Amino acid sequence: MPVAITRKVSPAIVRCELTHLARAPIDVERAAAQHEAYERTLAALGCAVVSLSEEPELPDAVFLEDTAVVVDEVAVITRPGAASRRAETASVATALAAYRPLTAIEAPATLDGGDVLRLGRRLFVGVSGRTNGAGIAQLRAALAPYGYTVEAVPVHGCLHLKSAVTQVAPDAVLVNPAWVDAAAFPGFTPIPVDPGEPFAANALLLGNAVVYPEAFPATAAALAGAGVALATVDVSELAKAEGAVTCCSLILVG
Repeated sequence: MPVAITRKVSPAIVRCELTHLARAPIDVERAAAQHEAYERTLAALGCAVVSLSEEPELPDAVFLEDTAVVVDEVAVITRPGAASRRAETASVATALAAYRPLTAIEAPATLDGGDVLRLGRRLFVGVSGRTNGAGIAQLRAALAPYGYTVEAVPVHGCLHLKSAVTQVAPDAVLVNPAWVDAAAFPGFTPIPVDPGEPFAANALLLGNAVVYPEAFPATAAALAGAGVALATVDVSELAKAEGAVTCCSLILVG
């Protein structure tokens, strides 16, 4: 059974980091309720959900995907690009130590997990405002002994690589071609987001279903038309903090 590690919404989320969005009021209670519904969706799709306590002083801690890159053999604890987020990694490392050997990205490297898209034994890493070349090089060195390749991918106009592209089927990716070149992922059929829904490329593939935001009905219709089974969730308050469905969990398989 896959394990999904999550973390409760902090009341400090109203002070979250923002890069590409203007600050808007966040209803903390509604954000917490949406997150709990997201956790229930993960459980309904077969995950054992391990929910960590909130971090009251860390606004972005609910988005714990950025704190680690987990493969079958090891977990790499990241060094987030935003200095305000670096204290988030300690508690995640403690939780992951029960499941994987650990290694860590070291300064001056930076790496956000949201920039890392794993497609089989290949990991694609966005060169973004949060992830630098040293972080990509350290991740490559950490995973090479296990037979993984790590490839840098330019991204433009968005926070992370997985804002622009995610896997939605064994042989397909959902992509915003304005933010990343779909040709960077050979062997995968690109499904473009609807042009009116630029933030619609973030989806979480779990088994035979995809966890997907309710906010993007046109892209959802295109996915359904391509035979993708969707489990839709409302993450509208979390989206105000530049969060999405991959951001809120670390999925461990095996």
